[in-house]
Amino acid sequence: MCEENKTKVTEFHLSGFHNLYNYRTLFFIVLLVIYMVIVVGNLLIILLVSFTDRLQIPMFFFLKHLAVADVLLTTSVVPVMLDMILNHGRVISLVECLIQMSLYGIFVSVQCFLLAVMSYDRYLAICSPLHYAFLITPNRCLLLISGSWSLVSALVLSEIGLISQFEFCGPNIIDHFLCDFHPLLELSSSNTSTLIIEDFVFSIFMVICPFTFIIITYICILITIMKITSTSGRKKAFSTCSSHLTTVCTYYGTLIIIYMSPSDKTPSDVNMFLSLLYILLTPLINPFIYSLRNHEFEKAIKKILKRIQVE
Repeated sequence: MCEENKTKVTEFHLSGFHNLYNYRTLFFIVLLVIYMVIVVGNLLIILLVSFTDRLQIPMFFFLKHLAVADVLLTTSVVPVMLDMILNHGRVISLVECLIQMSLYGIFVSVQCFLLAVMSYDRYLAICSPLHYAFLITPNRCLLLISGSWSLVSALVLSEIGLISQFEFCGPNIIDHFLCDFHPLLELSSSNTSTLIIEDFVFSIFMVICPFTFIIITYICILITIMKITSTSGRKKAFSTCSSHLTTVCTYYGTLIIIYMSPSDKTPSDVNMFLSLLYILLTPLINPFIYSLRNHEFEKAIKKILKRIQVE
């Protein structure tokens, strides 16, 4: 219970980029354009993979779900942020805050598992091509995807359930553009030590373990590629995983920059820009990476453009 001289907080104020409000119109336009490109580009991937026979293979099935996660991640954050920019901040209820936090946590974490699943697909395609068709069946692909979404959702929602029981009796200003885990817990009047330890363990399982798995698979892939005698064979083998490797480097590169920066010494605006980079960069470049580096995507896009021109 809150003390007698303190009122229970049920709403929070997201302050966001308060130092940039003199440029809020330009900032709003830039973010809106980026968001539209992300949505259109990733929806294009989803539609192409869903309705193009040539793209009905496991790797693109996993890519489609990665595109879905990208769209949902940015949609859970950017519209609220755009409203906050125009209105000099935004008031958000505790329930809305917990909903945004749960969606953000699920979509960020599931991307780690999807990238790990895609690396496993590339590992089998290059290191065990004879067993690929047997091991990566449609049912197993669906099981890997549904398992990733279900496991991540269960872990994140268990944390949100604990946070919903906390009391907030003090300040209600969140110096961020979204309801994130640590900024919200700093405002809680309850004992959060147990939840912080639990979150640390979950983070190792949902972020570090997939990343370690990806590193191991790519070490195996590199060893296999180096054993190929012909230069053309090496290039062909590497080209089959270059797009995914680029996505992994971008995703974990921005993530490492955020968590390697000491939050107590880094200005809040810098931390927010790093978080914004992490949320927007990978969803923005993924459609370009896979459409420009993959001939099947190029053929599918050209086929659609020809149909549009004929009509």
